[in-house]
Amino acid sequence: MSTRIIQVDTIARVEGEGALRIQISDGKLEDVKLRIFEPPRFFEAFLRGRDFTEAPDITARICGICPVAYLMGAVHAMEMICGAVIPRPIRDLRRLIYCGEWIESHILHMAMLHAPDFLGYPDAIAMAKDHPDVVKKALRVKKLGNDIMVLLGGREIHPINVRVGGFYKVPTKEQLRRLKPDLQWGLEAAMEMVRFASQLNFQDFEQDYEFVCLRHPDEYPFNEGMMVSNKGIEVPISAYDTVLVEEHVPHSTALHSRIRGRGACHVGPLARYTMNHEKLTPLAKTSAREAGLAEICCNPFKSIIVRGVEVVFAFEEALRLIDEYEPPDRPFIPVTPRAGTGYGCTEAPRGICYHRYTIDDAGAIQDAKIVSPTAVNQSTIEKDLWHFIEPNMDLPDDRLQWECEQAIRNYDPCISCSAHFLKLEVVRQ
Repeated sequence: MSTRIIQVDTIARVEGEGALRIQISDGKLEDVKLRIFEPPRFFEAFLRGRDFTEAPDITARICGICPVAYLMGAVHAMEMICGAVIPRPIRDLRRLIYCGEWIESHILHMAMLHAPDFLGYPDAIAMAKDHPDVVKKALRVKKLGNDIMVLLGGREIHPINVRVGGFYKVPTKEQLRRLKPDLQWGLEAAMEMVRFASQLNFQDFEQDYEFVCLRHPDEYPFNEGMMVSNKGIEVPISAYDTVLVEEHVPHSTALHSRIRGRGACHVGPLARYTMNHEKLTPLAKTSAREAGLAEICCNPFKSIIVRGVEVVFAFEEALRLIDEYEPPDRPFIPVTPRAGTGYGCTEAPRGICYHRYTIDDAGAIQDAKIVSPTAVNQSTIEKDLWHFIEPNMDLPDDRLQWECEQAIRNYDPCISCSAHFLKLEVVRQ
């Protein structure tokens, strides 16, 4: 028997520590495993016993790239338990800080992590030698997202200004107005980034996914909405655990998620775009159309374009929110704890981020469950690799490795940050 093993010990240009193992025997694909080997971080465990008001600040530390997704999931769940009704100005500011997160996260992935795959560079530093304008523009765009995070969240990473009931401090109209010239530049730059991404060469790789995301009746989703799929799911967030189930697999410290009775699903930009296309802003729709995207996109390699379209949306939405902003009477509303279970689900850049909390009458957290989008997508990434590798097994090891890494990075998996390049081990028997 002839056995060919491709083993990638550390996947680069993703957030965190993961590995890939491919085994081919006698010309047949025998095994594919995407292994996440970061040690468990126990956030759910050390939330127990903490006050319900501490959850946003604690969960924001889960991720340095998408902290808003976690802290917003926590505040929504706690407000659900306590019956809090959030005034429109505070709700709008929450959408605005989410715009900042989508801008900084999406553009980081597009230009620094994903574009090098398409252009044949090992990293963004090497790419910058030949495409300096793309990298410089992307860095400036990312800073604009960070500027929104600083103004509303208090700092770029792990914001500290968000609380259950609202914010500790809200901006003035003048402070928001000062952002507009740069955001208008950013909108034009984002549209250029979509045009740049649309000219890349894409694999012909469309799959039959079950897309899962939030859908709101009036807006492209950030914080609120029903959980829906393109294959019939339409439930409130409180029904999440009846639809998606987690299970442990021996090769990963991240739990795999699947739809009960059906299997893997796909969350993130392709899901949001496909299920909410009609709610995109005008220039976002124009950018998608000019980039050659149909209203449904099932090719994960084209996620780089869809992320760009969502950056255009985020700039348009931010400008609208600033124009319509009227400061609330108070930065937050008082929230009194009561015993119960609450649910929160927001759209992180990488997909739905689910929270469930139970608190007692004093507001002490009794139980917590948090599901990241990468944990939901991990099974789908492995399925993509199976379908991608089988027709490409004749590629040389180094080329097959490159293509598989790119297939993984289609999902911008958020494991935490990894800066070194992949080293490949090939064992032949």
